[in-house]
Amino acid sequence: MPEGPELHLASLFVNRMCEGVVFTGAVEKSEVSKSPEVPFACDAYRISAKSRGKEVRLTLAPIKGEGVVGRTKSGAVQPMDVVFRFGMSGYFRFTSVEELPKHAHLRFYTKEKPCRVLSFVDPRRFGRWQPNGTWQPDRGPCIMFEYQSFRDNVLQNLSDRAFDRPICEALLNQKYFNGIGNYLRAEILYRLNIPPFVKARNVLEGLQSEDLSKLDKKPTSKKLKVKSEGQDLLSFCHTVPLEVVNMGGKGYDPEKADYSDFEAWLQCYYVDGMQSIRDHNGRTMWFKGDPGPMAPKDSKTPRAKKRIKKEGGDDMDNKKATKRKRAEVTKKTVKQENGLQEKEEPPKRKGPRRGRGSEKKQEVVPTQMGKGSRVQRKSRTAGAAGTQRPSGRVTRRSVRENN
Repeated sequence: MPEGPELHLASLFVNRMCEGVVFTGAVEKSEVSKSPEVPFACDAYRISAKSRGKEVRLTLAPIKGEGVVGRTKSGAVQPMDVVFRFGMSGYFRFTSVEELPKHAHLRFYTKEKPCRVLSFVDPRRFGRWQPNGTWQPDRGPCIMFEYQSFRDNVLQNLSDRAFDRPICEALLNQKYFNGIGNYLRAEILYRLNIPPFVKARNVLEGLQSEDLSKLDKKPTSKKLKVKSEGQDLLSFCHTVPLEVVNMGGKGYDPEKADYSDFEAWLQCYYVDGMQSIRDHNGRTMWFKGDPGPMAPKDSKTPRAKKRIKKEGGDDMDNKKATKRKRAEVTKKTVKQENGLQEKEEPPKRKGPRRGRGSEKKQEVVPTQMGKGSRVQRKSRTAGAAGTQRPSGRVTRRSVRENN
């Protein structure tokens, strides 16, 4: 799932690719997407992006003097903000029309020729966008770019029931930790040697509002290794995501899907030798050592998995599609083979066979009177009744025939 660093890298990608590019026409939505239509159409406009925690905002700004749909009553041209939340697999691509990705659910077309497309791609369709949107009010300040506000928001609300929960679960609460996700919480707690299932309030109580590490111009290596006020949990929530941003993210760039640097950077998440357990919300928590007193007692440890080179959403989808296709081909082949076997059955043996063959033979025997007819009737009765013996019962018909 994309986390704070990936959404910030997405905004940088949009700004880099769309710099100086003019877009035109209506914003196009795919038929399968359940997100709303974007009611914006303009002859010429530009696109810029900004991120905040786990949200990205695209601003569609009409160029002066160009026709636009969506003017105010006074006639002034109004830009539109579209706020995106990426869900499990969302990201942006900038391609030619011919190379449009399969799961491009929102599309912005350029005015140039040949035309290009900025598209929001979401294979699993958990992502959402909101036209004329704003940052969600129930999300806290960004862990990366609103650090002091983020720190104050946590420390001034430690009486909230959210901090009665284990620290690993509190870190996923976007009201206080906007931008933290599953891999970041594992890396942060591991580097501070904090058990994941201890009460969040106990970990955060006693921290000061001002980050003392910012006051040290030249922190020593000793301070980096020892847990102190200069290296607390909140400061790691700020610096660890920035490490990912500086590194280039979790393979975000669609043109360079290389995860080797990111995998080398990981110390805990999906790393061989680490332990994992499902938290109270069913999310897998990676850690080392004692999980802590608040660990779920009945939780099942997920099956150990080796780290695999992760690929983009489209590649994963292609793998699943290929697997389904192989299964379909196998079924089809089996059916064809069965059909051939039916067609290539050896010819039936010539000559009379028990049951069906004897009946056919009886049909061509001419009807005879007297003794021969009795034989014919007996054979018919035998064919119908199998091995049952004919009864010795005397009937009127048999008497007439015998006479």
